[in-house]
Amino acid sequence: MINDTPHPLPADFDTAVYAHRWVALAGAQVAGVGETGPAALRLARRNWPKQKQFTLHYVEPLGGAPLTIPPLLERLWPFIAQYDQPIYVVGGAVRDMIHGRASHDIDLVVTAEAIQCGFKMGDFLGLPAYVLDRERDVARIVVADENTTIDIAAQRGATLEEDLRDRDLTINSMALPTAARTSASVVDVVGGRDDLAHGIVRQTSATSLLQDPIRGLRAVRMALKMGFELDPTTAVNIPLSLAQCHTTSAERLRDELNNLLLVDPAGTVRWLHQLNSLAFILPAMAGTVDVAQSAPHHEDVYHHTCSVLAWLMQVEAAVDGRTCQPPALAAWLAPWQSQLQAHLARTAAGGMSGRLLLRWAALLHDVGKPATQTVDPNGRIRFLTHEHVGAQIARELLNTLRFSAEATTHTARIVDGHMRPLLMANDPHPPTLRTIYRFLRQFDSAGVDVALLSLADHLATYDGTGETAAWEHFGVVIGQLLGHYFDHYEETVRPVPLLSGRDLMHALHLKGGPEIGRLLRLLEEAQAAGEITTAEEALALAQQAHAAGPTPES
Repeated sequence: MINDTPHPLPADFDTAVYAHRWVALAGAQVAGVGETGPAALRLARRNWPKQKQFTLHYVEPLGGAPLTIPPLLERLWPFIAQYDQPIYVVGGAVRDMIHGRASHDIDLVVTAEAIQCGFKMGDFLGLPAYVLDRERDVARIVVADENTTIDIAAQRGATLEEDLRDRDLTINSMALPTAARTSASVVDVVGGRDDLAHGIVRQTSATSLLQDPIRGLRAVRMALKMGFELDPTTAVNIPLSLAQCHTTSAERLRDELNNLLLVDPAGTVRWLHQLNSLAFILPAMAGTVDVAQSAPHHEDVYHHTCSVLAWLMQVEAAVDGRTCQPPALAAWLAPWQSQLQAHLARTAAGGMSGRLLLRWAALLHDVGKPATQTVDPNGRIRFLTHEHVGAQIARELLNTLRFSAEATTHTARIVDGHMRPLLMANDPHPPTLRTIYRFLRQFDSAGVDVALLSLADHLATYDGTGETAAWEHFGVVIGQLLGHYFDHYEETVRPVPLLSGRDLMHALHLKGGPEIGRLLRLLEEAQAAGEITTAEEALALAQQAHAAGPTPES
């Protein structure tokens, strides 16, 4: 038999002799030793043929500190103990275990037959495994209830050490036997532990980042995520790496940009700009640098966008119920907090969250300004129609990055509508029901994102709330838009028709066609605005409108 979970070794056990090995004990006696649990058991049964029971242990060197082991690895211990090939955790999961952080992506390495290992591990967990990359021998298991993904890959190179040296960053190039539980067992051949301790992101070699432009982006993400500094030589190589982004697939570039925006959207843009790499990755955003704006803006378009992304984090904090600045955000959004949380957590086609799409829209909301900048005779700078131009630029960029049609359309609609709440707030009176209807009818769920983005846009424009009365009026506008969407959708946006198309055809002696559609839209808007409430009123309005004929607006 073997033990189902790791047990302490006997107190007098000579750890130094058997460190990094599996041992099978008969009582307190070492009966077998091996590189794997099955190897140790085979030797034990040969040496002690009459012994019925053995306990199996993985022996670690003394002196290590306890690691933060993901619960999933604890669950896998019986499988690891019985699998006849060494299995190592590699990459970010090891870094996170040393750093005391939870890890939701676990990368495992075996010497060979990784796909076969993946299917056996999936069977043990009672979960499906699938082939992620047949050519490179990689399998994947998604553990949805623990929000964790396990990737099992064949070792690159003849040895584990070669595999680790071929990775991107030193802090991502450590390994740990899956049965180990302390830092004494960490395999570190490139100085990752020292860099982790000193807060440095460093390439594993002079050419590691140049092998793949995604590695350059990953270095930036690690610096942002961990709050680390870039090693100077690594910082020099990142632009050289990112200059080759055209050689990688759009999907890989998109996925790494998504990861960056989820970590720190404003920091991502600032780092890429500081590294002279924005033009390689986001050329539309690079075009906003040094594009001047008139008051009330206090920054050029590039810096304003960075500020919008930073303020958006405060808006999201208010939605999430976390402390935010200014505190009024939390009070304004509190009535719809649960609905807003669900809105940001929803998943669009392609697996992207509503939160991520909102961040993309904030990033791209002013990319139309460089192409639309004009200067009045009095020196005032204007950007007429920049939202429409920006929406088209956003659509083209996201299509290039292989976003789904749904994600692309939704994000472009946010960009297209981002000025509307700000323009509504310029009117000293609250928006009318007709105005709210037209806004929500045009943008629907994207209107919620427009409202949230507008809050960040206002705060960035004024470097805070600005004049108190205007800020409070803006809050009223946002509250009305959200209130009508979440609380009065069926009355304001999609009211139950007072008359059907068939009713109009019969009453007005018309055949079906564009005129019926025009009249139905007119009636819906009048109903949403509270101007008609009965079928009789609707019919009277339809008769009047039909007699008058179509107007330019209709």
